[in-house]
Amino acid sequence: MFDVMVQMAALILCGVVWRLATPGGQDALAMRTALTSLVYYLLLPALVLLVLWEAPLGTDSFKIALVAAVGILASLLVTGLVCRLCGMSQATRGAVMLAASFPNATYLGLPVLVATLGLPARSIAIQYDLFACMPLLLTVGIWVAAKHGSNPNNQTSLKGVFKVPALWAAGIAVMLNLSGMSMPEGLNIWLKTLSNGVVPLMLISLGLSLHIKREQLKVMRSLIPALGIKLLFMPLVVFGLAKLIGMEGLVLKAVVLEAAMPSMVIGLLLCDRYGLDSSLYAAIVTLSTVISFFSLGMWFSLV
Repeated sequence: MFDVMVQMAALILCGVVWRLATPGGQDALAMRTALTSLVYYLLLPALVLLVLWEAPLGTDSFKIALVAAVGILASLLVTGLVCRLCGMSQATRGAVMLAASFPNATYLGLPVLVATLGLPARSIAIQYDLFACMPLLLTVGIWVAAKHGSNPNNQTSLKGVFKVPALWAAGIAVMLNLSGMSMPEGLNIWLKTLSNGVVPLMLISLGLSLHIKREQLKVMRSLIPALGIKLLFMPLVVFGLAKLIGMEGLVLKAVVLEAAMPSMVIGLLLCDRYGLDSSLYAAIVTLSTVISFFSLGMWFSLV
């Protein structure tokens, strides 16, 4: 596990160094936008289609979605209560709730699971994200952001669910999987070629996103609940429920590691759009990512 995390950290560090050095005058934000757009619209859908078309779908798929959804909803509920007790403002509360409840299941979870558990774990990571995390983010997550945001034009909409390329790829892949149709060899090779770029580009773009300002550390009281709930409470809930419903072996370890991932980077877009505390959210993403390189090793050893 240690060797794997070092390799992941090296790729993330490439993004951090690029952001600081800006070689060729390339702005870090522009570079990150270009990389994430490439992954979001082309490479990740290709990987989803490749993996889910031939993945064993069954009761485990339902269980993966169930434990992921329960982990997210339980974290949202507990974080909301903690934020109220701490007297946080609406904008701060919304940002903390999102950061503590939605894991970086694909951008970090996918490469970590593949590196530690092997290629069979790709399917688990994708199902965890696309069958639970992403749909909940685009429905419940948007509702939380709209309720706590300061943007007067806040509106919640289910249309966002139908605009995610990876979700369309997942739906097509599941239908092809259930139909029993085998994947043509030429298509298989093409999808694999596209998919090979997903992991390194996601990790580099994550590094481009990581930064923290000194003034953000002054709101440590708001950071601690999010970090504790995200990195400790959520994986504990998922582990307990997964054991209760009979999950074991590779699947059990994979879902717990997914739940223990740091905060989802894409949540920053919701904070910007709905007027939440984006600066605080960015700080939580950065710190949770750094701390997760230690906490993930703990969960890997315990499960």
